[in-house]
Amino acid sequence: MGARRRLVRPALVALAVVAASATPALAKPPKPPTSTGPSLTVDALADRHAISPDIYGMNWAEPALAAELRLSLDRWGGNATTRYNWQTGLWNTAADWYYENLAPAKNANAVIAADRASGTSTMLSVPTMGWVAKPTSPTTHPFACGFKVSVYGAQQSTDQWDPNCGNGVRPDGTFITGNNPADTSVAAGPAFIGSWVSDLVSRYGTAAAGGVRVYGLDNEPVLWSNTHRDVHPNPTTYDELRDKSQAVAAAVKGVDPTAMVAGPSDWGWSAYFDTQAPGDKAAHGNVDLAPWFLQQMKAYADTHGGQRILDIFDEHYYPQGAGVALGAAGSTSTQALRLRSTRSLWDPTYKDESWIGSCCNGTVMLIPRMRAWVAANYPGTRVGIGEYNFGGLESINGALAQADVLGIFAREQVDMALLWAPPTSGQPGAYAFRMYRDYDGRGGAFGDTWIRSTSSDQSKLAVYGAQRTSDGALTMMVVNKTASAVTSPLKVTNFTSSAPAQVFQYSAGSLSSIKRLADVSLSAGTMTATYPANSITMVVLPR
Repeated sequence: MGARRRLVRPALVALAVVAASATPALAKPPKPPTSTGPSLTVDALADRHAISPDIYGMNWAEPALAAELRLSLDRWGGNATTRYNWQTGLWNTAADWYYENLAPAKNANAVIAADRASGTSTMLSVPTMGWVAKPTSPTTHPFACGFKVSVYGAQQSTDQWDPNCGNGVRPDGTFITGNNPADTSVAAGPAFIGSWVSDLVSRYGTAAAGGVRVYGLDNEPVLWSNTHRDVHPNPTTYDELRDKSQAVAAAVKGVDPTAMVAGPSDWGWSAYFDTQAPGDKAAHGNVDLAPWFLQQMKAYADTHGGQRILDIFDEHYYPQGAGVALGAAGSTSTQALRLRSTRSLWDPTYKDESWIGSCCNGTVMLIPRMRAWVAANYPGTRVGIGEYNFGGLESINGALAQADVLGIFAREQVDMALLWAPPTSGQPGAYAFRMYRDYDGRGGAFGDTWIRSTSSDQSKLAVYGAQRTSDGALTMMVVNKTASAVTSPLKVTNFTSSAPAQVFQYSAGSLSSIKRLADVSLSAGTMTATYPANSITMVVLPR
């Protein structure tokens, strides 16, 4: 696991070059039928902008995979980190597992050490809710837990290893209320976080000196009354989110002003607009929650001499189509939906194929929406997606979606994106990242400057283009999302090269390797090629 995979150079070239092809010495087997595909165009001088390396981030990345891909950012986050006690190394599993205090398999220091060893920066989620696991909790069974059967009575479900720890739901389906937060937790405010940052700086240095680079303001605060209802039973309010976020962000910046702070890091679509606390939005002028949060963080800077305490406007995103996010590849219809769902990241004409489509205009266009909120409410703030997942990472279908998503992030100028539940090193989803970060097994990477790249039908054959600063080469990623081979022309303008293009490909035909294909010569700046069904192709044109 994590070892370099062997780069395969097949005897028979899977990429059929129509222009400038040689007559083979031996007859090739019949090729499957192909269709005429969309035309692709790349302009090396148009729409140029920097591509942030942080779009290739992950949550809880495998250290070996992080090293191979040269991941720039790894996030330590999730529900349990909301109540992480840095002094004891304990957290609370919350609603994910019976509200129990226990020691994680990898605490914050272990993850930071692994990140440093792999050359990866850390994004660390810090508690903002105001409670952390109490220091006196045992570290072996039985654990301290939020809803003990011996105290609060019979419950619908209990931990099979700790039968005294329940899920907080009575047999009749009603929630247990009025429990004591001190059963598991102690109050922990901004000073507690400031002390933690001081400890981290003493261990690893400031962010500028190679320490923790990004601090996240907790995890999905609008869901606290669900995930952490044993200590936070009431819905999060606008004012609570503002006050706690400002106080913790200021505490972080007070210790390490070189670190970046990201927030509010909420779960998804509904949380961008409201806290769900009755009457709360109306009491704040019916302003949607996400832009209101940006307004409040700007207001802090305006009243504190311009001090910025929010660097990255971070939200989480999971497509809501049935069976897409976090799931296996699924049926043929689910796989097709997965590939269409990437349009929700950018396309104003795409009506979401989920419950979102029946309300709220049905158009997500997430990244343009986030960028517009920033421009209107707190200009200069970066845009990040701290968690996302389009599912199917164990399959070629998920790899196609992931490759499409990474290209979209580059084109749409996302500053930070971190995949939740990332693939293992050998899964197809990891190869989608390799196509951008290590397509040749020697660190070959997609360019760091975006260039205009268009397809006449992006839903079938997507193209993403960039230029590398290191050697000036153009890199063009072509994703065939269809179940058949397609033949398409790729025209390159405003770029001259006398060398042939190098071609690397990942496809359903070989899920354990990226193949190096025959070089391709362009004629009048154009190559016409056949892209296999369900494939990701990297075309590298040297300067």
